[in-house]
Parts: sequence; C-alpha cells; structure tokens
Amino acid sequence: MFKIAYHPHYILPLPKGHRFPMIKYELIHSQLLHQGIVAEDCFFEPSPVSESSILLTHEQTYWNRLKAFELTYYEVRRIGFPLSERLLEREVRIVEGTILSSLNALQEGVSFNIAGGTHHAGSNWGEGFCLLNDQAIAANYLLSKKYCSKILIIDLDVHQGNGTAEIFKANTQVFTFSMHCQNNFPFKKEHSDLDIGLRDNTQNDEYLEVLKINLENLFSREKPDFVFYLAGVDILESDKLGKLAISGKGCEERDLLVFQYCKDFNVPVQVSMGGGYSVQLRAIIDAHCNTFKQALKVFY
Repeated sequence: MFKIAYHPHYILPLPKGHRFPMIKYELIHSQLLHQGIVAEDCFFEPSPVSESSILLTHEQTYWNRLKAFELTYYEVRRIGFPLSERLLEREVRIVEGTILSSLNALQEGVSFNIAGGTHHAGSNWGEGFCLLNDQAIAANYLLSKKYCSKILIIDLDVHQGNGTAEIFKANTQVFTFSMHCQNNFPFKKEHSDLDIGLRDNTQNDEYLEVLKINLENLFSREKPDFVFYLAGVDILESDKLGKLAISGKGCEERDLLVFQYCKDFNVPVQVSMGGGYSVQLRAIIDAHCNTFKQALKVFY
C-alpha cells in the first residue's frame, strides 16, 4: 500500500476569515481513515528537510533571508501569509514529506503528500501561500541521487505553476507541463515547457479531451522515468477562486487519466494535493479523497 506524508504541523492557525482553509489537511486525514480508504499505518510524519536539499533548488540568499524572517513587507505580502516560526516549520516538513513520498513512489509506484503543491515559489521568491517549492526540491533531490534521469511534472492546479516553470526553465531533465485557467492568478506567468491556458468556464468534456491528448503525447515523446503530479481540486465549478467548471466526477476522471498513464507507461508518481477553495469545505475534502481512491483503483 502507498505511503502518505502527514504531520500535525500541516495545520496552521491563521487569522479568522482567512481564505486558505488549513483545516482541510486534518479533515482529509480523518476522512481517509473514516471511509476506510487507507489504514493508519499508511501515514508517516516527515521531519524538517535538510538545508542541503533546499539549496538544490532555492538560492542561498533567499533561503537565508527567509529563515531569518528578513523578507521585505512586499515579499511577505506576495506570499500571503504572515511569517512565523510555525509557518516555516510547516513548510520544511511539507518539503521533506514530498521528498520521502517520492522515494516511496519508487518502491510502490505511487505515494502522496497530504499537503504540498507549492508551485508558486520560485528559486528566489515566495508567492501565493508558497515559501518553498516542494515538488521542485524533490525532483532535484531525485536527480542529484541519480534515482531517475527524466522527470515529468504534471501540474493540474487551476493556477499556473509559475515557480516550477522558472526553476526548471534551463533544465532539460525536467519537463514542466501546466494546464490551468489562463485568466487567473498568477497574472504574470512564467513559461513552462508546455502551458495550456484554458478559457473561463471550461467544462468536463473539453478539459478531459485536451488532457488526454497531451498526456499521450508527453508520455510517448518525453519518456519520463518519474512523474510529479500536482492534483489541485480548485478546478471544481464550486471553487471560489478557480473560474473553471469541472464537476466532481470530472475531477475524478482527470485523476484516473493521470494515474492510468503512469501505470501503463510504468512510471512512478508522487502526488501533492495543491489548491482547493470551494465555498463548501466538504466539496474540497471529497475531491481530495477521491484522488486517493483513483490511485487505489489503478495501482492496487
């Protein structure tokens, strides 16, 4: 059975009314157990990531200023969270969770981080609730250890993975694919190896057809030996920040497509959960839990 990174520090106390529902990580953990999707022994608690792993991806100056809480007012505002020791502790544990779940995926075929997907963090900036880029750091870790030689990052969050695109813009060993809502944050986008910017209110049939065509092309042409999948559920029609019109069933079919391609091409996949901002918290939790269900369907 696959392993799942989760730590109580993933739950971060924020000011009342903050639009980022941190409680979702605790609720995903509880719901996975309640529904019997996984057992308690599937979860592991990551320790803080090493500085050497961070510096495979992020610039030394940025990391030094971040850990010393010396970012400017503008930089903190760009991140969207008030900086604190608890926030930094959360971030470095999430990153280690993604590294360890990528190593688990090499053994089991698939593995998850119940948080992560911090794709707006670039090599020397944080943005959009992201301080450090967990999947980029994990990708560089795998490459540094020579555990793989060609990585495909499939970013299906509703927002473009601008930080990931910037980090790997000159790295031919990592192919970045972002399929997102074009008319959405970030409004200054970077260039992924493949960007597909969808129209507002794109619905299931068009979304899934475009995704299937591109997955077929990418797996056949790029021949990755590892995949990082960012499975944001902010593509849902109920999402207050998303602008797409994908149903819960459509979100399930998206996940199934990604996992089936990974399975068919015998490529291990690490999954980070990414965004989800539906008005109804239950819609977010159900959609995230369905991602785990699709992985079970394909790999077990």
